[in-house]
Amino acid sequence: MSELPYLSIVVPAYNEARRLPPTLLKLAEFFGDFTRSYEVLIVVERSSDGTLEIASELASQQAHFRVIDNRVQRGKGYAVRSGMLQARGKFVFYMDADLSVPLAEISAFLQYWDANPGIDVLIGNRRHALSRITRRQAWLRRTMGQTFNRILHACGLAPLHDTQCGFKAFRREACREIFSRQTLDGFAFDVEVLLLAERLGCKIADLPVEWINSKESKVRIIRDGLQMLKDTLTIRKLVDAKIASEPVVRPCEERG
Repeated sequence: MSELPYLSIVVPAYNEARRLPPTLLKLAEFFGDFTRSYEVLIVVERSSDGTLEIASELASQQAHFRVIDNRVQRGKGYAVRSGMLQARGKFVFYMDADLSVPLAEISAFLQYWDANPGIDVLIGNRRHALSRITRRQAWLRRTMGQTFNRILHACGLAPLHDTQCGFKAFRREACREIFSRQTLDGFAFDVEVLLLAERLGCKIADLPVEWINSKESKVRIIRDGLQMLKDTLTIRKLVDAKIASEPVVRPCEERG
């Protein structure tokens, strides 16, 4: 087997025929000056706009890009999980296909890890005092997101300030421990991921990021919002059951 890459990037894609080409071009440009080994995994959910064909054609032009064809459309949580479990990097990121968080933040996160080697999980926090919000979400989406986080806090879930930012990163071993247990397929999967990380003993830090909101969000405000709230009622039970059935000998940490 080839040497394990230093960095893995996982990009879930569903009906992204328009946004994916510029995103993959930006990724290719970003890695043009990257001096470490890397891989980019584009996880395509079954789409109706030719996303798979477009992703495959573009990935064929880059030696370290690979398309994962999920063949079904089960949700963002399923797509991210598929990619994270196949990623081999020492550090594994997942990010949205619209690059609402610019690629420059990858370097910032890696630099933070250099200075703080004991951290297992890093998450982008749009509410951080040092975050730069270049383009804000519409008022309704922003308000619903804030309300969702307040409900999580009231339920004693996810003590971090911004669970839904689509830019998170994991050390390899943390990635394996968390996503081998993660089960939710919908948008609430981020909360499950963070709760699993906490229960597994991972050390988590949230960092400021630049945020450029995309007007083409795949989140349906009412339908997906209600499903997310429904999922939060089962997350704690799901996580407790997974930890009980698949205990780890040591806390979530890099084991080489």
